Amino acid sequence: MVGAWLFGAFVLLAIFGPLFVGDPLAYVGAPHGSPSAAHWFGTTGQGQDVLAQVVVGTRVSLLLGVLVGVVVVSVGALVGVSAALAGPRGDRALNLLINVFLVIPGLPLAIVLAAFLPKSPWTIAAVLMFTGWAWNARVLRAQAMAIRDRDFVAAAICAGESRLGVLWREVLPQLRALLMAQFIGAIIFAIGAQVGLEYIGVGDISVTTWGTNLYWAANDSALLTGSWWTFVPTGVMIALLSFALVMLNFGVDELANPRLTTGRIFDAWLRTRNASVGPDAATPIVPLVQDGPQEDARP
Repeated sequence: MVGAWLFGAFVLLAIFGPLFVGDPLAYVGAPHGSPSAAHWFGTTGQGQDVLAQVVVGTRVSLLLGVLVGVVVVSVGALVGVSAALAGPRGDRALNLLINVFLVIPGLPLAIVLAAFLPKSPWTIAAVLMFTGWAWNARVLRAQAMAIRDRDFVAAAICAGESRLGVLWREVLPQLRALLMAQFIGAIIFAIGAQVGLEYIGVGDISVTTWGTNLYWAANDSALLTGSWWTFVPTGVMIALLSFALVMLNFGVDELANPRLTTGRIFDAWLRTRNASVGPDAATPIVPLVQDGPQEDARP
């Protein structure tokens, strides 16, 4: 619930937040202005409002992360599960494709491609989609191969379901917890990669994102001037979003697999109380088995 509420707050901030702040690129104050009533998060080295940059950057960075997560997990699920159900020849062909993409160094390739392609956050998103699906496909292929020999899959095939129907109705529902975990991990990776690429100047520095906020903070010598407010809010937002997504992942794991549920303190206390007190608090409960030797109560 903590993760859900926090992630929901980020979604609302991304949708409606830019409507309540000014232009993040407008010069509204003195350079390196500390936080004040006029500018809650202070101003940058160029005199721009840090709060406006953080809020507007949330929309682009969150949208990019979710988009990359959806595409990467969808392509990985399609290729990985199809490889497990396609038969020997199809499995070998798709597995070869997965292995080719796995041996390609993802982040160095992303840096090279993003440097030569048109500079844009969506160029970075396209590069991350191109390089990030193979690992998900490998994991999902292994899980699908363990599921394909189950009785319910064999029954669906005997009932005349197509391979697509088996994939959609029988296999993918069994992988929902893993798919959710991969989706959350892909969002975190995409936002981290975007921030890192834009921080080193690979992205379009004229677009307001969390990565360009850190780029301009470093370019304006924020550490040397002691202007911590130009980069700390963006870092806190990245950390809070990652925390919310990780907490969501824990919750999804417990919902999908009850054996992972640790229980609640109140529920554990209530179960202990009911077991020891019984329905009538005035009537003591005699255990069926007691420690130590017992006397024979027979006449």
